[in-house]
Amino acid sequence: MKCRHCQTELIHTFIDLGFAPPSNAYLTVEQLKQPEVYFPLKVKICEQCWLVQTEDYAQADDLFNADYAYFSSTSSSWLTHAKSYSESIIERLKLDSKSYVIEVASNDGYLLKNFVAAAIPCLGIEPTAGTAAAAEQLGIPVLREFFGETLAKQIADTKQQADLIIGNNVFAHVPDINDFTLGLKAALKPEGTITLEFPHLMQLIQQVQFDTIYHEHFSYLSLFTVSKIFAAAGLRIWDVETLPTHGGSLRIYGCHAQDSRKNSEAVNNMLSLELQNQLQTLATYQQFQHRADKVKNDLLGFLLEQKRLGKKVVAYGAAAKGNTLLNYAGVKPDLLPLICDAARSKQGKFMPGSHIPIEAPDILREQAPDCVLILPWNIKAEVKSQLAWLPKTTFVTAIPNLEMLT
Repeated sequence: MKCRHCQTELIHTFIDLGFAPPSNAYLTVEQLKQPEVYFPLKVKICEQCWLVQTEDYAQADDLFNADYAYFSSTSSSWLTHAKSYSESIIERLKLDSKSYVIEVASNDGYLLKNFVAAAIPCLGIEPTAGTAAAAEQLGIPVLREFFGETLAKQIADTKQQADLIIGNNVFAHVPDINDFTLGLKAALKPEGTITLEFPHLMQLIQQVQFDTIYHEHFSYLSLFTVSKIFAAAGLRIWDVETLPTHGGSLRIYGCHAQDSRKNSEAVNNMLSLELQNQLQTLATYQQFQHRADKVKNDLLGFLLEQKRLGKKVVAYGAAAKGNTLLNYAGVKPDLLPLICDAARSKQGKFMPGSHIPIEAPDILREQAPDCVLILPWNIKAEVKSQLAWLPKTTFVTAIPNLEMLT
């Protein structure tokens, strides 16, 4: 395999998580009787541009289909994050009714609805039918397409280049990251701004967040690498912010390379921090498998001990990251009989691979579990608050280490 960005031959492995089904391929009762598709889940590291990337097996249209079950609006904290961003960027860029905003991977309209409310013309680009339909019901125009240079040029040809292009948690999801970036350039007005949010590779490594690795994530990104990808496409990063979302993310601000805006000090500061944390040192990546294996073994030890003691353990949050963790650890319903999730699109289905049933949170009233394992640890405070009515229940997270939440 060659690097998706610079075409360097990839010879080093970051982590090998064995074989797993697509992490959002939730199963119906009927599908439990059918063969299940598994793909290798191995991540490689490029020594040239330091792009961390999954091996090339799954195709995007196999992963993001009409049944894709992730709806952004399920999380109240994510809605708050989106609203705050919308208000700040409208003010920062002085956007108004004469402006034009494009969001790539607009999902169910969780973000663009704020621009509709502000009477700012916008367009969502979203290939998954279920989430696109939800956005359209909010009055958001949606193109049901995968984004890339060809589509972006079609948009530009209709004189619809954007003052602002938004991409939240999509840059890591695209198999052809160069084509996607060229698309950003083609769809952007000469003085326009791009903002992308993505989980920060530095945090993934520091916090042992291997459960954020799944087939839908083709890339794991640092500012250093994204700067290289942008530069190759004739773009430049002029500002960057750190965010607490998804266990630690970056929000980058991009523009055309020749834009008059100067780079902020934050860009150089973050590049220096990544260098200090040895993100361009091979040994950093070669140590990661051992750290992930400890997390897996500690979780299995905990679940086995609770079963021996006769304790009832359930999980909350049928998230993609939970699927990676449970499948790598080999956890089945004998150790974890059910998972609760607030998303109706997942309720009544089963986790891919582990086949653990997914129920509505109300079932916890009758189950009265001794322990609740919170799989989406990035919203553990939100989950713990929502389930505060549970009597005498211990909340647990497995990453970065096994922790009983107080």
